[in-house]
Amino acid sequence: MRTKYVLGVLLILGALGYMVFGGLGRNLVYFLTPSEYLQDQSRYQNRPVRLGGLVKEGTVRYDKDRLELRFTLTDGVAEVPVVHRGTPPGMFKEGQGVVVEGRFREGVFQGSNLLVKHSESYQAPKAGWTPEEVRKLIEEAK
Repeated sequence: MRTKYVLGVLLILGALGYMVFGGLGRNLVYFLTPSEYLQDQSRYQNRPVRLGGLVKEGTVRYDKDRLELRFTLTDGVAEVPVVHRGTPPGMFKEGQGVVVEGRFREGVFQGSNLLVKHSESYQAPKAGWTPEEVRKLIEEAK
């Protein structure tokens, strides 16, 4: 009788271990820089990854009719072309730090989600500030 309980517990632990670790490899999302991607391109083809870097100056092209955003992401050493479908976030601009979630297909990163790095400093308007002072604060935050 005791052997049945031990086997039952081992079976349950084995099933839990498989569920936790077996599905983990398929659900991992790697964070890469363009340089890391270019070192081992075949490893990341058609796999979900997060690609981080800066939007290269002069490369942003947005087609409002097709809702297609094209730009080049760089880490200062390497560059990767990115295509993102959808409206870019309001803070998206050239020279801005971004993280794009998506997949590499045929040498182009197909983005499905675009995250924009923003300023870490926050200053709330103080009581008695004029509308002009608040506008200036908002402009400085961009």
